[in-house]
Amino acid sequence: MDITAKPGSPFADPSFTIGVATSSFQIEGGADGREPCIWDTFCEQPGKIADGSHGLHACDHINLWKDDIALIASLNVDAYRFSISWPRIIRADGSVNQDGLSFYIGILDTLAQHNIKAYVTLYHWDLPQYLEDKGGWLNRETAYAFADYVDVVTKAFGDKVYSYATLNEPFCSAYLGYEVGVHAPGKVGKEYGKKAVHHLLLAHGLGMKVLRKNVPETESGIVLNFTPFYPASDSDKDKTATKLAHDHFNDWYIRPIIEGEYPGLLDTLPPEHCPLIEDGDMETISQPIDFLGVNYYTRAKVQDDGGEDPKQLDPPEECEKTAMGWEVYPQGLTDLLLQLHNDYRLPPLLITENGLASDDHLIDGAVNDEQRIRYLQTHMDAVTEAVNQGVNITGYFVWSLLDNFEWALGYEKRFGIVYVDYETQKRTLKASALALRDMLANRKK
Repeated sequence: MDITAKPGSPFADPSFTIGVATSSFQIEGGADGREPCIWDTFCEQPGKIADGSHGLHACDHINLWKDDIALIASLNVDAYRFSISWPRIIRADGSVNQDGLSFYIGILDTLAQHNIKAYVTLYHWDLPQYLEDKGGWLNRETAYAFADYVDVVTKAFGDKVYSYATLNEPFCSAYLGYEVGVHAPGKVGKEYGKKAVHHLLLAHGLGMKVLRKNVPETESGIVLNFTPFYPASDSDKDKTATKLAHDHFNDWYIRPIIEGEYPGLLDTLPPEHCPLIEDGDMETISQPIDFLGVNYYTRAKVQDDGGEDPKQLDPPEECEKTAMGWEVYPQGLTDLLLQLHNDYRLPPLLITENGLASDDHLIDGAVNDEQRIRYLQTHMDAVTEAVNQGVNITGYFVWSLLDNFEWALGYEKRFGIVYVDYETQKRTLKASALALRDMLANRKK
């Protein structure tokens, strides 16, 4: 089964960036070379990780990174998106871990030797535990600590990075980590979520100021995850509930960045749920960005069931689902991109994550992940449709390069286009990786 870049598709254009993505805690291991992070602590709590595992070893990328970059280069991709481990850079006493910086500089230099552009995410959820001990993202000072960390990293990396993202998916950090508690640090309470969001977005804005100062020629932005919401029926109640879900889970993150304000929903929240917004905060948060990263996996239908919050329905029984139980719905990606395009004056968009977990099995040395190939093809086609309707999209990244530590699900779900045997750390290119490699080889002819 092939993946094809159809004539007229941006995927057939060599100037359209195509890459693969990972994150530090999910693949690196090497916990003895960094400070503990909130996910180390979360993993130690009984029942928090589905399979009782942890990220102490993960894919052992800390030792196998040269092999992994050679593997990336073999795929013919243009770019590699990866994240920096904050606790690998800044120690609890405030000093800089030069070994941590050297690890990433080695990656950057090796990517350059292979002519692969480095897309660096500065924060992908692994907050140093020493900062969580002081309140984490509920403490305004964490935003300023982030800016100091960005200063250290950007001065060390210089011009080696093609593109920086300040944060990955602040929704997951704030809502999943501080409101419903299914991600680290596991706090539960509606009074926490929006406050954590504000400090995350403030960190983004402060980080952007540092990026503009230290690496003004480097592309810089942020990565947000979006779920397009659809009403379960044509009833006014379901439509209103759908708008409410959109305001909570999509607009709450993008509107401050693009327009310098939270949705009108803010005025309806109980005072104890509202963030403390200080003078100048929204101006800091809404500085111009060079790109907006868009992560997309699935859609949700919304119903007003009479409860306090909009009810997101389970996918219909008859639809195709991923191993996560998520509906495969490529039209949702087109709809989302068009909605963003119509609602906001946007910078260029990057699809920074798109992919699926499937039930992959290594049989006779091969992994035939046909569902993933179909998923990638249909979602690339969905991006093409949005481009054809006028949306400015400059690149697409497959999530993920490797099977890895899938957060609260441990190692139960495999998102990679490369199969990882966690006992031996052997990597095997799945059929999807081979199909992507061949498509990109044809593009370069």
